[in-house]
Amino acid sequence: MEYFWMQQDDIPPEMGYPLFGAAHLISVAVTLSLVVIALFVLRKKSGRVQRRVLKAIPLVMLVLEVAKDLFLLSIHKFGLGYLPLHVCSIGIFVFLLREFLPLKWAKAYFGEVAYALIMPASLVALIFADWTIYYPVLNFINLHSYLWHGLLVLYPALLFMSKEISPSIRHIHWVLLFLCLVVPPIYLFDKHFNCNYFFVNWPIPNSPLSWLASFMGNPGYLIGYAILTILVLLLVYKMSPRLRP
Repeated sequence: MEYFWMQQDDIPPEMGYPLFGAAHLISVAVTLSLVVIALFVLRKKSGRVQRRVLKAIPLVMLVLEVAKDLFLLSIHKFGLGYLPLHVCSIGIFVFLLREFLPLKWAKAYFGEVAYALIMPASLVALIFADWTIYYPVLNFINLHSYLWHGLLVLYPALLFMSKEISPSIRHIHWVLLFLCLVVPPIYLFDKHFNCNYFFVNWPIPNSPLSWLASFMGNPGYLIGYAILTILVLLLVYKMSPRLRP
């Protein structure tokens, strides 16, 4: 618990834990098991209860984001690298817009983005977690990261299970349009401030992006990144009918 309330700059390098090591695999397993248990319990609840939970999740995530920022501010570690500009951070805005915009088309659009883009991106982020090398297991940021990504998976999965959304490959252009609107300004922001939101400035180690960069170079890996993103979207849409409860 000595390092629980510390940011990575104040933690010795050896206090992190390896990707795909026991601590990482157990953490991912626990996170996804809790998501599955939550879905199983909610499946037996009424539509009204499911609706309340769906509305609560983005609000809980908003509280979590504010709590993280206040923690970082309190220890004077908040900076440009902690803005909510990663795809997994932008998920909170997608969820909030989906829940609180009254327009039917907006609910359909942001629901599709949440399911087809945010959820698989969050699963990939859990599998190739980039925070494990910096933080011990018992650390606020580490636990916050697993909880955050678990909620990013739970919300779209519950939307799908409750049949509030009907993902279709005919809507893939919705997700591609979202990326076309969001990625270019983030890329320019990254280049100007030397940040790495959406991992478009450099690939994270031990990830599919670093593998692409090993033979495509940088920025060549971005071409492979775009192709990989489209392949994942196609896979999500292909699997969706089989997952329909």
